[in-house]
Amino acid sequence: MSESHPPKPTQGDIFWTSLVWGGALIVVSMSLLIVGDVAWRGSGSFDLHFLTASPERSGREGGILPIIVSTIWILMVCLIAAVPLGIATAMFLNEIARRNGFFGGAIQLSLAVLAGVPSIVFGLFGNAFFAVALGFGFSILSGGLTLACMALPLIIRSAEEGFRTIPETQRMTAASLGLSRSSTLFHILLPAAWPGILVGVVLGIGRALAETAALIFTSGYVARMPSNLFDSGRSLSVHIYDLAMNVPGGENHAYASALVLMGLIILVNLVAGTIFKFWLTLHQVHPPSMRRRLV
Repeated sequence: MSESHPPKPTQGDIFWTSLVWGGALIVVSMSLLIVGDVAWRGSGSFDLHFLTASPERSGREGGILPIIVSTIWILMVCLIAAVPLGIATAMFLNEIARRNGFFGGAIQLSLAVLAGVPSIVFGLFGNAFFAVALGFGFSILSGGLTLACMALPLIIRSAEEGFRTIPETQRMTAASLGLSRSSTLFHILLPAAWPGILVGVVLGIGRALAETAALIFTSGYVARMPSNLFDSGRSLSVHIYDLAMNVPGGENHAYASALVLMGLIILVNLVAGTIFKFWLTLHQVHPPSMRRRLV
């Protein structure tokens, strides 16, 4: 019996394969170039003192501990406000409302508008509504709630995709067993959509950590340790912008702060990837009864 050989690649196959590989290499090279440049320029000012001290001389000296604390507080406010609302909206759009209905269509249109609004407009809205109308002032609370408005479209879209990938047979099986809609949503569909929800949360965290324009108008510029959510606080992105644009001689600490910011983003992605792999292992290896006990 003669052995079968794979078909010889044509010139078109070689061209498109080279194009795909070339695009991937360009993206990786750009990422490595940016990370390497920031690490090279920022490593000279990066040490333990930089992470544990307060800024001095407008940020030219000292550290960024209050900046890190303010950033984490703003991020926590954003996630606490955006994640439950985003998951609930995605569940409503996919499991309750008709996508072609009037209310579902209005929500979809609103999400499309929110996703396309520039961050500076969110900043002006947050200043007018949260800071002035609600009386929160320039504060961590105003900044976090403004970022929550910006992160909502990402979280809702990703959670929608997570619910959409669930086979219809799971819903039909739950209905045939007499489970209520709420039991089906919270005990079957929500755990199954967890990967999509996690992707949305990670994307929302990335946008919140890197946002500058919206926070200038809401959380403020003050580079001191916050004592509560109503204190003004400077995020890492705003601190980098201020050092690079407004503080002569602050370039070294700006790069060091950018290195910390990139490290936080990488850490968030690594943690999310670990959680996702654990979920996959739990979902594939353990039976449903064991998964319920473990979760």
